[in-house]
Amino acid sequence: MLKDLIENRLKKLEEYRKKKNPFPAKSRKDFEIKKLLESFDDFEKKAKPVYITGRVMGWRDQGGIIFADIKDGSGKIQAVFEDNTENFKLLQNTVDLGDFLEIHGVPGKTERGEMSIMADSARMIAKSLRPWPSAWFGIENIEERYRRRYLDFVYNEESKKKIILRSRVINELRKIIEADGFMEVETPVIQPIPGGALAAPFKTHFNTLDLDMYLRIAPELYLKRLLVGGFEKIFEIGKNFRNEGIDHDHYPEFTMLELYWTYQDYQGLMDSLENWLKTLVKNIGIKEVIFENKKVNFNGKWPRVKYTELIEKYSPGDMDKINTLEIDEVFKKKVRPNINDPVFVVDYPKVISPLSKVKSEDSTFTERFQLVVAGTELVNGFSELNNPLDQRERMEKQEAIFRTGNKEASRLDEDFLEALEYGMPPTAGLGIGIDRLVMLLTGAHNIKDVITFTTLKPKDK
Repeated sequence: MLKDLIENRLKKLEEYRKKKNPFPAKSRKDFEIKKLLESFDDFEKKAKPVYITGRVMGWRDQGGIIFADIKDGSGKIQAVFEDNTENFKLLQNTVDLGDFLEIHGVPGKTERGEMSIMADSARMIAKSLRPWPSAWFGIENIEERYRRRYLDFVYNEESKKKIILRSRVINELRKIIEADGFMEVETPVIQPIPGGALAAPFKTHFNTLDLDMYLRIAPELYLKRLLVGGFEKIFEIGKNFRNEGIDHDHYPEFTMLELYWTYQDYQGLMDSLENWLKTLVKNIGIKEVIFENKKVNFNGKWPRVKYTELIEKYSPGDMDKINTLEIDEVFKKKVRPNINDPVFVVDYPKVISPLSKVKSEDSTFTERFQLVVAGTELVNGFSELNNPLDQRERMEKQEAIFRTGNKEASRLDEDFLEALEYGMPPTAGLGIGIDRLVMLLTGAHNIKDVITFTTLKPKDK
C-alpha cells in the first residue's frame, strides 16, 4: 500500500517536471503568514498582490475551485485557487498534502468570511514523496512521535513551542550572564580522561594518535585549567555525555551551562544565580510556572536549607548513611520529591562531593549547593576545591573506588593536578541543567519533549 502511494506521488512529480521545475533553488516570500493575518484588513483594503510560501496541510478539490490550507513556520492561512488561476490544471493534477507551494495573490475573505489568499498564480517549490499521516494526533504510541520528530513538529504546535522556548532560554541566559561580565568559552568534548562528575562515560578512539578517548561527562576540569591560565569569569554552554539510563528527567546526551567565578564563594554565587533565574523567567514572559499540576512560586527570597536538616526531616532513619555514597540515593528518593518551590540545599557530605571545598568548621561537609525545584535538581554549585594536595587525595580515593568496579567513580587526572599545582584562585562554580530547566518552564513531563531529536532502539531490535 505504501509503495503504491509513493509510486503515485512519483508519477505526479514527473508530470509536473515536464512543465516546470518542482525543486527550484529560490522562492519568493513577502510576509510570514502570521504577520499577514495580524494586519489582514489593511492588506485587504490595499488589494495588493503578495507572495506567501508554505506547506500544503489541507487540499479540498471541488472541481472548478480548490481550497488549500497553507502553513509556514508562523501560522496557517487558506489559499483559494479558481480555474482562471495560472497553472490551475497542473496544480490540480499534481499537488499532494505535504508539498510546498509559492502562491501569488490578493488577500481577501471568502463568502463565509474566512481570511484567504485569492491565488492568481502558484508553483510547486518542493514535492513530498511520502504520504502524510491523516490522524497524527490519534497516535497513542508516544515513541512514534519521537521517531518521526519532524512530523511531530508539523502537527503538534505544543512540541514546536517547547523547542522555540528552549532556544529563547539559552539565548536569554547567555545575555544575562554576559551582562554580569562573564565570557563564554569552549573546551574539548573528546577527552583522554572522563572527569568532573560521577558518571559512566562513552568511549571512543582517536585514530591519528592511537588513543582511547571519552566523550566528556563534564567540561569542569578544562574550565578550571582556564582559571589557572588567568581567566576569571567564564562559562560554557554545551553537550555532555553520560552512558547511563534514560528516564523522565535523565538522558545520556544533555546540555549544561557550566560557570566559574574567581574570588567568589558558593554563598555569593547563590545570590547571583537567584537573580539570573528570576530575570530569565521575567524576560521570556512566563507569568506563572506550572509543573506536574503544581504552581511553582519563583517570588520571594529562596530559602537555604542544610542537606542534613532535610535528611533528618524526611528520612531520619537514614542519618547513619550520611558519610556513605548511599546517602545520595536516599536524598534523591526521599527528600527531593517533597520540594516544590525553589530551595537551595546546602552543605553536602564530602564523600559525595569530590570537587568542592570542605567547610572550615566541619571537614566532613563541603561548601556545595543544589537548587531543587519541583522535585528536580536544576543546578549544582560549589566553592571549588583549589588545594592541589586535597584534590589529589580525593582523586586517589575516587580512582580506588573506580578500580573496585564502580564505573561512575571520578578518575585521577594527573594533567589537571599538575595545572592545579601552579595555583588556582578561590572560585565558585555551578552547572545548570538546560534540559531540566526547559522542562520546568514548559511543563514538559519527559526530557525527550525538550530535546529536538533523541536516539531510540531500532525497531528490528
